Amino acid sequence: MNNVFVYCEIEGTTVAEVSQELLTKGRKLASELGVELHAVVAGTGIRGKVEEQILPYGVDNLFVFDGEGLFPYTSAPHTDILVNLFKEEKPQICLMGATVIGRDLGPRVSSSLTSGLTADCTQLEIGSYTDAKTKQTYDNLLYQIRPAFGGNIVATIVNPEHRPQMATVRSGVMQKAVFKGKARGEVVYPEVGKYVSPEAYVVKVLDHHVEAAKHNLKGAAIVVSGGYGMGSKEGFDMLFELAKVLHAEVGASRAAVDAGFCDHDRQIGQTGVTVHPKVYIACGISGQIQHIAGMQESGIIISINSDPDAPINKIADYVIVGTVEEVIPKLIKYYKQNSK
Repeated sequence: MNNVFVYCEIEGTTVAEVSQELLTKGRKLASELGVELHAVVAGTGIRGKVEEQILPYGVDNLFVFDGEGLFPYTSAPHTDILVNLFKEEKPQICLMGATVIGRDLGPRVSSSLTSGLTADCTQLEIGSYTDAKTKQTYDNLLYQIRPAFGGNIVATIVNPEHRPQMATVRSGVMQKAVFKGKARGEVVYPEVGKYVSPEAYVVKVLDHHVEAAKHNLKGAAIVVSGGYGMGSKEGFDMLFELAKVLHAEVGASRAAVDAGFCDHDRQIGQTGVTVHPKVYIACGISGQIQHIAGMQESGIIISINSDPDAPINKIADYVIVGTVEEVIPKLIKYYKQNSK
């Protein structure tokens, strides 16, 4: 009872990377709270095929729901599974990916259980809260941290009384790592019919198509990212040339994407993807909080900006003050001269 749960999303028999990232975070939260980490996964023909993708991340108890009609994902069966399982297990925390599936499933589960849900969290921590009116103090709450009010502030959201405390997190925000400690690693195969009503299968998916990503932005060791300061789509051509020299990927801020300088699937930040490269080169990016949320965990941050007081310079390891038109061609020239 009162354990930490992670809903594991799957594509066929492959567990989503965001779920493994959340298992890593869930393990840390569970250890801090002194409770167990449990995971739940639902699909068709997954028994014996998903366990080794989940258990290594420190899972004490894995619930595998394997039955017809559970893949491809539809809302009602998966909602039934989580709602009825949570009524039995009474978890204190539930984490899931801020994906198309998570954004559909999370609100349905939280509404059914009358619990709170914070979407698109950038940090998750354990802390206490004292109600200003009643003076009552609540310990061991989940701090659900995310930018709010258009990114002008970072809000810490708590849910003192209702359970489970639910949060969704985008892929790439947390870093996955195999658990080096000991966990029970038990697997349970519940009877699906006890949790899902026959009426839940009324919607059927006739066609399921998954398109491969055009680039590897999240997995790139070096990311060259451009902002509105690049000035035009042609300005981004310089970034692609620099990226080619560095064997890097090209990213963009929301302002650059909205201006039509770069494709939306390259957007980095709160409303885009989150990256953790070894080197992040920010070109003409002012550094609004929404963008910083998507790249602040980079190993080395290099900022190229004509404004020495640009917000991104505060978190940069190296700052080059100058226009992108002046600096980037020089970078390309010298990298070409000195690269093997």
